[in-house]
Amino acid sequence: MLDELDKKVLNALQDDATLSLAELSDKINLSRNAIWRRLTRLEQEGYIIEKVAHLDRQKVNLELTAFIAVKTETHSAEWLEDFKKAVTTIPEIIGMYRMSGDVDYILHAVIPDMRAYDHLYKTLISRVSLSDVSSSFVMEEIKNTTKLPLEYT
Repeated sequence: MLDELDKKVLNALQDDATLSLAELSDKINLSRNAIWRRLTRLEQEGYIIEKVAHLDRQKVNLELTAFIAVKTETHSAEWLEDFKKAVTTIPEIIGMYRMSGDVDYILHAVIPDMRAYDHLYKTLISRVSLSDVSSSFVMEEIKNTTKLPLEYT
C-alpha cells in the first residue's frame, strides 16, 4: 500500500525521472537515505517499472499518429500469438490493446507520413490474417501523458 510520501515520490518522478536523490530529498522534505529506501522498495514492489525519456516526435520525424482498428474472424490462441509476434516486431506500433465491442484490437502507431503508414499496413497484413483493418489519423494532439493519477491507491 502506498502512503502519502510514496505518492509524492512517485508524482515527482513522473514529472521528472532524472531527479537526483538530493533533489528528491529537497522536494519531498525527507532525508536522502529515506528517499533511497523508498525508491528501492517502490522498484522492488513493481510500482516503478522503468525510467524512460520521452522524445519529441517531430524532432525524430514521427509526426503522424495512427490508431488502427483491427477485426479478426479467428480468435484462437495460436492466431493471437502470431498477431502479438507480428505487432511486437513492428517498432512503429507503440501500443496494442484488446478491446470489447465491435473492434477486436486497437493499435497505436507513430510514423513519419502516409507512405510510411502504407508500408506499416502492408507489413502487418503480410504477417497475420485480419478480416478488417481501418485507421484513424490524429489531426491535433490535445493531451498525451504517461503520468498516472495516484489518488486511487
